[in-house]
Amino acid sequence: MAVFVSASCSSLTGSYSGYMTRSYKVRGQNYQPMSVDRALKFEETGTCSWYDESAFFGLKRGTTSLGEKVMPWHLSGAHKTLPLPCVVQVTNLGNGKSLNVRINDRGPFIPGRILDLTPRAAKKLGFQGDGLTRTHLKVLSVGDGPYKRKRTGWWPF
Repeated sequence: MAVFVSASCSSLTGSYSGYMTRSYKVRGQNYQPMSVDRALKFEETGTCSWYDESAFFGLKRGTTSLGEKVMPWHLSGAHKTLPLPCVVQVTNLGNGKSLNVRINDRGPFIPGRILDLTPRAAKKLGFQGDGLTRTHLKVLSVGDGPYKRKRTGWWPF
């Protein structure tokens, strides 16, 4: 059990410096991530799903757009246009449960979905059995270490 905890913590520190805001293309569609300043004021409501690109004991392991390992017990997720990495507060509008999640990957690329989460995040928010839920997300911070910028103040827009 301790091995899981230490592996989980070390895999989320990442070695990426700064913010990932470069444009990218998936399935013929271009995406332009938003600026850090815009992201720090960003909130969004929409459909959230969960995905599992990993397996226990490292037998199969996915990696994020930042090159970080994806394991089922991580509280992380994917968004198409937020700068990477960032931390968002996700609230399940169906049951009121809320959780802070690290966004370190790109997606979901299914129309109508705004966010993909790991299995543990979906379970904590109470929708793993359903697969989809309506959520509200609010950006809390962008970046890591010396690049980390936190949301300050209140913006009505």
